[in-house]
Amino acid sequence: MEKNVQRVLIPTPDIRKRLDELAQQIQQDYRDKELTVLAVLNGSLIFAADLLRRIPLKLKLDCISASSYHGTESSGTVDLNRIAFPNLEGRHVLLLDDILDTGLTLAAIKEKLLKESSPLSLKLCVLLRKIKPRVRPVDADYVGFEIADEFVIGYGLDYREQYRNLPYIGVLADSAKGE
Repeated sequence: MEKNVQRVLIPTPDIRKRLDELAQQIQQDYRDKELTVLAVLNGSLIFAADLLRRIPLKLKLDCISASSYHGTESSGTVDLNRIAFPNLEGRHVLLLDDILDTGLTLAAIKEKLLKESSPLSLKLCVLLRKIKPRVRPVDADYVGFEIADEFVIGYGLDYREQYRNLPYIGVLADSAKGE
């Protein structure tokens, strides 16, 4: 285990099992539809790659980049002015992100998507959903795991762009914050 991990919250086998379940549910829901997946980088990269390989549907994949974190806290703002969405008009869109925390990022992306792109449908899928009040009202249609309100790393989630490559999800040790 990485020295800056206080404890492993979700081990690799549990992640794999849950991805199989999510993929089956998504495949069932979109079985007769052409799906466009929009992954939010960088955090959802590993989650998206592993999940999408489990979904044997005809689909398109696009990526956008958004962030609202500074260190271990949300900055309270999301800058989407430079994000240009692909043409999603009349498409079934599944927005993938690593974590639903404050709701700021996903709410801002969802609002901009609905305003500018006119998708036929839009659903949200997150690997993790923190159990806490949201700053912006948004929820996910597909959730990998619900977790307490603590700072997590691994499996795409980072602290200062590190730890994304851990194969599990762990809680960042207090001693690592500020390094």
